[in-house]
Amino acid sequence: MDKNLIFQPLTFRHLTVKNRIFRSSVTGRWDNYDGSGTQARVNWENKFAKGGVGAIISSYVPISIEGRITPNVVTIDCDERIPFWQTVGETVRRYGCKYIIQLSHSGRQRDIEGIENTQTLKKGIKPLPAPSTTNQADQINGLPANNMSTAKVRAIIQDFAQAARRAKEANLDGIELHSSHGYLINQFLSSAINQRTDEYGGNLKNRYRFLQEIVGSIRQVVGDDFHLQAKISVREFNNIIPPWAKSGNTLQEAIQICQWLEEDGVDAIHVSRGSTFPHPLLPSGPFPYRMLRYTYDTMTSSGGKASFRNLILFRYRLLWPLFQLIWGRLPRKIEASYQQPISGLEIEAQWLDQYFREHVSTKEFQQLLNKHQGTVLRDAKEIKQNLKEIPLITTGGFQQASYINQAIAGEYTDGVSMARTLVANNDLVHQFQQGRDIAARPCTYCNECLGAYLELPLGCYSLDRFYQRSVANLTGMEREKATREAEEARTREVMTVFTPPPKPYMPAME
Repeated sequence: MDKNLIFQPLTFRHLTVKNRIFRSSVTGRWDNYDGSGTQARVNWENKFAKGGVGAIISSYVPISIEGRITPNVVTIDCDERIPFWQTVGETVRRYGCKYIIQLSHSGRQRDIEGIENTQTLKKGIKPLPAPSTTNQADQINGLPANNMSTAKVRAIIQDFAQAARRAKEANLDGIELHSSHGYLINQFLSSAINQRTDEYGGNLKNRYRFLQEIVGSIRQVVGDDFHLQAKISVREFNNIIPPWAKSGNTLQEAIQICQWLEEDGVDAIHVSRGSTFPHPLLPSGPFPYRMLRYTYDTMTSSGGKASFRNLILFRYRLLWPLFQLIWGRLPRKIEASYQQPISGLEIEAQWLDQYFREHVSTKEFQQLLNKHQGTVLRDAKEIKQNLKEIPLITTGGFQQASYINQAIAGEYTDGVSMARTLVANNDLVHQFQQGRDIAARPCTYCNECLGAYLELPLGCYSLDRFYQRSVANLTGMEREKATREAEEARTREVMTVFTPPPKPYMPAME
């Protein structure tokens, strides 16, 4: 198989990335409560740079404390953060990797696991509604929202511009504006969420105005030669969760937004899907049990109004399997009508580790791969065909070299971004370079990494990937011992990001 396309450089207007693989945004709670960064964050990003990715798109980085989605994530809300981000950039560039910081504001999707809301309620303080484009609560977590004033809108636009200035002063390689997944920019863009009646609401051009003014303000501050890209939901599918809700933006509306972004000076488009997080299509796969408890805490402590059905399903542990069943069935109608553009790339059993195959057979994994890989490609190609010059990056469960190569060769996308699959195998790009089509112990799309980060270090928690010996003929205590060994191996891997934190921050320790 020719892998040359994967390892060809990707050139943007003012940035060149050494290959077509991007580490996509994935959030871990590594940092201090006040928004300052830690050595663990530096070490975390270092793992992916060392593993060979062409560029890292940072975890969600709030432009202000009020815009964070969870406590203990590093921000870029003040100049004191610049030295930390400079260290992160210097660390990953040792491997020829570029670093693109993802700027965002949560809007009504703040504190989605209820950590702060729960503590606030215990102190007898009702949480203040979050700035948004609607007074309606978030549909999953019931987080209260406030349709903010025009003055507040313009203040947040300037917060984005100042965050961009800090990113440039930190000598980072570029910026991504997180304009999807139900966060604040998406709350403006979305026809399902935006209820404003002024110049920032109503028709698509007005709903785009907020993002347009952010782009313009950033360009005024950083100039035209600093890389700027935007992450956009190609389809929102807002009516999957409550079927009576508005469906949200369509593919044609997404195409128009991307065309406007290109005209307004954005250097690349990064496509995803979904209008909230979590969403049955974002990420694809199950809703982890450990997230259910936190979601219920948020529903009951936020001061918002979660649906009665969700409250019942989330409250009682015995009903969690029912919730997972419902959650898994929600996207079926869409998936049935969505024919994968690339198919028939069979994996060979010898690619998979023998101990891994005892827990996930080759056939079972092939089914997972067929379902979860390339979920956005068909729509991505529609976007790409309607752009004039700027490259397109696509997310969607990628982890097979032959599949990625075909996606690029077929002009579905110019590059691919990965999160979960790289969390499972930080060195996946190096494995591709060594001739592997897929990792020996690949990602199983269980989403435990996304559920665990609320209370544990971010990492892969799929125990199937960590067995060190065969358990096929083991019983009783011997089988339990093999499982404990796998659990210990998993813990060691997850804890590799923690090293004694020197001060000032240093490049990641090897």
